[in-house]
Amino acid sequence: MSPYELTRTLPEDATDAALRADVLHGLTQSPKSLPPKWFYDARGSELFEEITALDEYYPTRAEREILLARAPEIAAATGARTLVELGSGSSEKTRHLLDALPLLHSYVPVDVSGSALTGAADTLLAERPDLHVHALIADFTKELVLPDTPGPRLVAFLGGTIGNLLPDERAGFLASVRAMLVPGDALLLGTDLVKEESVLVRAYDDASGVTAAFNKNVLAVVDRELGADFDPADFDHVALWDSGQRWIEMRLRARRDLTVKIPELDLVVTFEAGEEMRTEVSAKFTQATVRSELAGAGMELAHWWTDEAGRFALSLATAV
Repeated sequence: MSPYELTRTLPEDATDAALRADVLHGLTQSPKSLPPKWFYDARGSELFEEITALDEYYPTRAEREILLARAPEIAAATGARTLVELGSGSSEKTRHLLDALPLLHSYVPVDVSGSALTGAADTLLAERPDLHVHALIADFTKELVLPDTPGPRLVAFLGGTIGNLLPDERAGFLASVRAMLVPGDALLLGTDLVKEESVLVRAYDDASGVTAAFNKNVLAVVDRELGADFDPADFDHVALWDSGQRWIEMRLRARRDLTVKIPELDLVVTFEAGEEMRTEVSAKFTQATVRSELAGAGMELAHWWTDEAGRFALSLATAV
């Protein structure tokens, strides 16, 4: 088994500092909000894995269907020797691409979680001992400096995660990806597509309540890390479709008037009964909106693939 490299570009205390900043900013705004990245502690990651197996939650299955069917076409179109995956997590879906890229030399997973990266690298190298893995502990929403690996490079951003970024954040993110690309490189982007409101809402408000538990888990994270006294039982899970913005919003709605203390921030937060705090947006796209946003960042849509039901898309873009 070949060894892997692990490079940290985030300070050791970066996660703690970012959580403090996000909670302080989000809970002192009106309306209140918390970023969705704080869902994903160990328990949140377990809950999300449960969500991906729910009948109501189609995106993971739809994206896997495309990868299984189109990975050879993606390989042929890119000739990639390096695969860079942003927000790689367990690298589970990436295996479909790794298996389909005959010229692949290097895999560069990028994630804020060092434990997720080392676990994924150990698993991948046990299966593929000749693969060179250079993992980056980094925030993919910030400027990245990629390791020196052979081109062409394929940068993958899967799972529809781009939909969790607000429009100005998406523009900044796509511009940063464009800055990474040299001639011959490409971006593989996963996007959930606009569809019937009922289908979308069910995907984020399942009958068994797993998504509700996932949503409320962000309160447990703030309690544990910042000494807060949120009680998840004081909040209801809300998922709604905003047709103007073309996104699903997940919110937490206070069941009663309440006061929350966050000692680590020396902060006291009040909620009125019925007040809602936004915890996630999940934007949905059309081919035209994906093409437009890529063009705005200096990239051109070269290939577009959907699952058979037309629920989800993978697009391949190159620098203009």
